[in-house]
Amino acid sequence: MRMRKKPRGRERLSVLSALTVSAPADGGRVSFTFEKDLPLRLEIGCGKGDFVRGLSRQEPDYNYLAMERCADVAVIAMEKYAVDRGLGKPHPQGGWETPEGAVYKDTLWDIPLPMRGNVRFMPMEAQGLTEYFPAETFESIYANFSDPWPKKGHARRRLTHPDFLERYLCLLQPGGYFRFKTDNAGLFAYSLEMLENSPFTVTFVTHDLHNSERAAKNIMTEYERNFTAKGFPIHMVEARKDEQPAQTL
Repeated sequence: MRMRKKPRGRERLSVLSALTVSAPADGGRVSFTFEKDLPLRLEIGCGKGDFVRGLSRQEPDYNYLAMERCADVAVIAMEKYAVDRGLGKPHPQGGWETPEGAVYKDTLWDIPLPMRGNVRFMPMEAQGLTEYFPAETFESIYANFSDPWPKKGHARRRLTHPDFLERYLCLLQPGGYFRFKTDNAGLFAYSLEMLENSPFTVTFVTHDLHNSERAAKNIMTEYERNFTAKGFPIHMVEARKDEQPAQTL
């Protein structure tokens, strides 16, 4: 189902732009700043942000970039994160209200760096990943409940198509991980086959995540909670980019 257009969505994104990462208008690498220099993780398709918020609290010794192609969804994720961080709340008449009662509507809020935390949001498409970031940028890459694109002719749009896996291999550091969750059995079978036929090494597979050894630390998305409540099992695969072999002279 298509997400309805959010009222004042552009304004809401703009006010909290200190929490966003944008690609330069003329192309090239994105630029962003965190308070601490920590290993960097990427979530592709963060939805309303439940997963990245939970993971950033559970594993705070990392910085996180949360990518979402739909700006109307990204603004929800960003506002939820800002509320979680104690940065205030959306103002009923638009803009953002800080804990001190200041309202930012027509002007941007330059949020102090220590208050921004360890998550940044990117309202972007994933196709340009290798244009936005240099090689070996990320310690881990996550993709949760992505569009299955079931038609055969749409296979290249799947986030586990070999074209995307090649991008992930480029962007992951040696020893880094790609982790994928879905409720769609057909997409999972396809994804597992693509990973097993790629340079990745598959290190974990389950067809019932919530009854597996990973259940205790699993962080559920809103989508995951809804479909689990309906009895759908959750599939997960983890794959590692192997350490680069030493070159022989």
